[in-house]
Amino acid sequence: MGKHEFLTPKAIANRIKAKGLQKLRWYCQMCQKQCRDENGFKCHCMSESHQRQMQVFGQAPDRVVEGFSEEFLESFLTLIRRAHRHSRVAATVVYNEYINDRHHVHMNSTRWATLTEFVKFLGREGYCKVEDTPKGWFMTYIDRDSEQAVKARLKRKRVKSDLVEEERQERMIARQIERAQRSQVNANDGDDGNEAEDESESESESGSEEEYSGPDNGQEDSSKEANKVTGKIAIALQKAVPGPKVNPFEDKPQKFGFDEEEEGALDKEKYEATKKKGKDVKASDTRKSALDELMKEEEKAKERSNRKDYWLCPGIVVKVMSKSLAEKGYYKQKGVVKRVIDKYVGELEMLESKHVLRVDQDELETVIPQIGGLVRIVNGAYRGSNARLLSVDTEKFCAKVQVEKGLYDGKVLRAIEYEDICKIAQ
Repeated sequence: MGKHEFLTPKAIANRIKAKGLQKLRWYCQMCQKQCRDENGFKCHCMSESHQRQMQVFGQAPDRVVEGFSEEFLESFLTLIRRAHRHSRVAATVVYNEYINDRHHVHMNSTRWATLTEFVKFLGREGYCKVEDTPKGWFMTYIDRDSEQAVKARLKRKRVKSDLVEEERQERMIARQIERAQRSQVNANDGDDGNEAEDESESESESGSEEEYSGPDNGQEDSSKEANKVTGKIAIALQKAVPGPKVNPFEDKPQKFGFDEEEEGALDKEKYEATKKKGKDVKASDTRKSALDELMKEEEKAKERSNRKDYWLCPGIVVKVMSKSLAEKGYYKQKGVVKRVIDKYVGELEMLESKHVLRVDQDELETVIPQIGGLVRIVNGAYRGSNARLLSVDTEKFCAKVQVEKGLYDGKVLRAIEYEDICKIAQ
């Protein structure tokens, strides 16, 4: 049996040694070969296959290192996402679990020289929340997949409810416009009927006077007077009947008939011309007033539902107004809200010192950016929307903004208070 056959003691010992982890300094990432000692690594570096791989590396070294770095990052995050998704764990523990695999991408082939540098990179890029403690670096995985799923589900639900609300309001507007038009049509029909009855009564009176002729002049005079009294009673009864429905969208009800006792009889042709001229104007005014009224009601409903006693949200810049923190130099200093705890407490990262504080919202105030800057609407009807600052009214302590993105993209909001908007951290 040969010296290096499969079942020889030497071959078995070599396989046992190869199963365990070897020193990182004797591993060649380009060839993916692990050497057991310095002599073996030296011989490997002099081999022809290694020389070919180094020629490939020399043509694009940055691209090769970046490729290994991306592979190392993806594998590391996959491990922490599967094994430590919702726990705070030491970085060394995760790294030891990662290197248990013999075929892992070694750190000496990436752009990170040490584990500390890699952990700091994870914290800067927002992959994990990292903490430097006396026992070493600890990190907590930030589960962005579930956050995005929850946000997408809430957005779909909000869009669906808004669409249902818009359809309901459109149906309400259509019904109200139809009711107003019907009331105008009924009013016009009533006026025409009254005029026709007046003409028929006048004709009947004249006909009765012409047809009746008798020898007694006293009876003829009495019949004429009776007809006149009957005509006056009929006109009075017609005026006593309640008129058509008035327009529900106008402040003052309009009269479609005539008040003979106060104003006298109006000319028929003049009334019809005035009625035709104002018909279209009244219809358009009715539609405009109905739409304006519904929009105001919608604004009030949104204001009632979205007006809360808490306004903090992540990603905004706030100013610390707590005088108790003046001794430590944080008074009137600005910071970025990284996290909101129990709706009323914000975890801030100060812009200058990079210190992390927890401050109640009563000791914070909003920050107004320069004209043209981005703001977040933190309270009121359009709470949660991003907008761009157009102008500021310092006398009334309010601002004019234009909503960007979302359902209300392009909508201009006037006279929104300073407390309802806050600068977005860039």
